[in-house]
Amino acid sequence: MNINIFAFAVPLFLFFIALEYFIARKTGKKYFHFNETIANLNVGIAERLIDLFTAGGFYFVYDYLHQHFALLDIQPTLLHWILLLLFTDFLWYWYHRLGHEVNIFWAAHVVHHQSEDFNLTTGTRITIIQAVARTFFWTIIPIIGFPAEMITVVLIIHGIYPFFTHTQLIGKLGILEYILVTPSHHRVHHAANEQYLDKNYGDMFIIWDKLFGTFAKETEAPVYGLTKPLGSHSFLWQHFHFFVELGLAVTSQKGFWNKLKVVFGKPAEFDERMRSKAEILFLSHRKVQAPTHRFKGYVLGQMAFTLFLLFWFLLLEQYVPLPVQLAISLFILLTLVNSGAILEQRRWVFYLEYLRIGSLMSVVYYYYPSPTTFVLSAGLLVAALIYLRSIERQYLRLLYGNIYLPNS
Repeated sequence: MNINIFAFAVPLFLFFIALEYFIARKTGKKYFHFNETIANLNVGIAERLIDLFTAGGFYFVYDYLHQHFALLDIQPTLLHWILLLLFTDFLWYWYHRLGHEVNIFWAAHVVHHQSEDFNLTTGTRITIIQAVARTFFWTIIPIIGFPAEMITVVLIIHGIYPFFTHTQLIGKLGILEYILVTPSHHRVHHAANEQYLDKNYGDMFIIWDKLFGTFAKETEAPVYGLTKPLGSHSFLWQHFHFFVELGLAVTSQKGFWNKLKVVFGKPAEFDERMRSKAEILFLSHRKVQAPTHRFKGYVLGQMAFTLFLLFWFLLLEQYVPLPVQLAISLFILLTLVNSGAILEQRRWVFYLEYLRIGSLMSVVYYYYPSPTTFVLSAGLLVAALIYLRSIERQYLRLLYGNIYLPNS
């Protein structure tokens, strides 16, 4: 049986997240908050899902560049593995640093820093936009002469290690603090404290920060998140808010060079008023604070089912036809958007349920393409449309209790 062993990363990471949660709870540490945890996991699920369709493309790029443009023919010796790991981390340092110092790169990276919690779920906040951006930096590796197989192995190791640096449970690690990026170093990096800003960019090795003057020790308790908190758990807004802000800033400038200066300017100098303008245009604030126990149960149920579906989908993806892959992917992405909208208490979550059901019905029709399936599906759709308002009211009451949303 041909299975995708990388699917087991899902339960493995969930195990460590659960372990951290129970240890934190046992010791009375409030490192986890419901909305932040769900928002973090939503981003991580999306990245794992989309990686299914893009990982092969990344490998193809590395292999193509190595086959056609390699300057050297590097063989997989122990020394070359070590050099590759060090060089990969060196390139990451500069990608990561530019991700904090250049607006267009910050737009791709900002999602990773939005959480006001700092725990292992924060380590899952990697977007496919970020993965594409850093791939451009790594394309120099196959051109030097490292084969795609070596690059892939090192990138897997390089991707797993930083997950474990996103924790508050581990203190300082003695002599390792001088060599490796430790949880203490990375807590500094995620902090919004003024003295910690733009520090500790390393992913595995802290030596680059010490070499290039961007190192800072953890001295006072970090405050996590953005210097101007996002204030939203919307899956879509978290991914695209800075692109919207950047677009508004660019259009407000006259002249090509002024626009270019905004795109490649520094986030520290970015006009913060763009956030308010973007929120007025694209983000509704008409919401109520409903009791949490109802939608917590619903969102947790959706999250559990989505993770279960994602695991089996990744594990058996070679046995799933492309149309079904697309339908399942659509269902998962709609669920992630829906979960964020439920946390935001948006009324339009109701309509996303129709789209989710439609994606599942398309899978059923793919495997059972009969007139009976079509008629039953059409009948359910007509009945739902007839009782639309009544179903909507019941759905919102199910989620939020007797207090449900005005139009938003």
